[in-house]
Amino acid sequence: MSFVSMKIAGDARGASDGRVFRRLNPVTGETASEAAAASAADAIAAAEGAAAAMPAWAALGPNARRAALLKAADALAARGDAFVAAMASETGATEPWARFNVMIAASMLREAAALTTQVAGEVIPSDKPGCLAMAVREPAGVCLGIAPWNAPVILGVRALATPLACGNAVVFKASEICPRTHALIVEALEEGDLPSGLVSLVTNAPEDAAEIVGALIDHPAVRRINFTGSTKVGRIIAERAARQLKPVLLELGGKAPFVVLKDADLDEAVKAAIFGAFFNQGQICMSTERIILAPEIADDFVARFVARAAQLKAGDPREGQAPLGAVVDAHTVEKVTALIEDARTKGATIHSAGAAQGVLMPAQVVDMVTAEMRIATEESFGPVVAIFRARDEEDAVAIANRTEYGLSAAVFTRDIARGLTVARRIRSGICHINGPTVHDEAQMPFGGTRDSGYGRFGGKAGIAEFTELRWITVETQPGHYPL
Repeated sequence: MSFVSMKIAGDARGASDGRVFRRLNPVTGETASEAAAASAADAIAAAEGAAAAMPAWAALGPNARRAALLKAADALAARGDAFVAAMASETGATEPWARFNVMIAASMLREAAALTTQVAGEVIPSDKPGCLAMAVREPAGVCLGIAPWNAPVILGVRALATPLACGNAVVFKASEICPRTHALIVEALEEGDLPSGLVSLVTNAPEDAAEIVGALIDHPAVRRINFTGSTKVGRIIAERAARQLKPVLLELGGKAPFVVLKDADLDEAVKAAIFGAFFNQGQICMSTERIILAPEIADDFVARFVARAAQLKAGDPREGQAPLGAVVDAHTVEKVTALIEDARTKGATIHSAGAAQGVLMPAQVVDMVTAEMRIATEESFGPVVAIFRARDEEDAVAIANRTEYGLSAAVFTRDIARGLTVARRIRSGICHINGPTVHDEAQMPFGGTRDSGYGRFGGKAGIAEFTELRWITVETQPGHYPL
């Protein structure tokens, strides 16, 4: 285990007051990582260091920034084994999930590299004779990126890549749950020859999170904030940023519906639902939390789905002998168990792949879910899925929309036109027809609606989030004024 230092103004630093915090392995209870516990003064220094490094980066041509980001992508991909070890130790993740994280994150850096020549404006026709009017996109300033633990490489890189492509500097606030994993990202960026200090890394103890984030949001150099995490914390961040009139990009919780219509290919639907519900132990913002079935195929689907779910045992991710790894902490097991027991007492049928052993929780399926059960509306963020029996297609859409969230969704049908019609009626930022709710690509506009947040990561949509759009004119003829 190596100590995780902060990176401020290009230097590796401990906390100014010498404090540290430890992250424990959720399976063994051993120390997984030890990191610097930042103070508010450290956070301020991180913002100032990033601001000082930004002008040189912003002044570079797009191809120079592209080359640095491409080199960083290669450096990150080369650290696959280190990410596997860090994620298993800090979050209980399986090797397939860790390597999937690294693959997508490297793709995000390469997509960001491609975006450097896409930060474009336009010439707008003016009614004023001789006036050349332009809309120009320029770097916004220092961007604060706050990433969670559940997909730490994907979401950590996403918090940084497009802001850097647009010419900004970044303060990266690592998750308290996986500081070592997030520090590996910054190591890869440094190997990509980014200017020293352009990316500041801040690590903090859990009890100091509110103070550290507040100090960073309030700092005048910070001009954009992006946060991926819970809706509860997202509201707090948005309210704090609003007082400073600073734009925020929020990607928050989800309760993704998976609608199976009567003409669906059930083999494909079951495969996608199993993947969407239980990949990474259901700890993904896009995870399938609600399966909604047409009455004609409900019994058949459930029989096939339950048979597959029964095979999903959980084991120590370091051994790699089980399809599921650990959940992040005992609280997750307690919450999932409480949701299941509440549903059981209200008439649901429970299908379990086994009882939890500590943080090792096999797949759990709750059938015959009704609206009064907690699992119908509360985000579980664990290895459990709720199954609803709809009366008809209209009822299936109504159930899908019976939530405050709106991130990802899926519809299964052999009739693509019908699938598009249903998809358009589901209120979500993302909807996949005949595909799982868990689907991420670097170039896509990723984000949600309602309690799942606002703004979009990915592709050209991300450029608008991390730049200022300015109107600039050039007068080419003598002026004529009424005064």
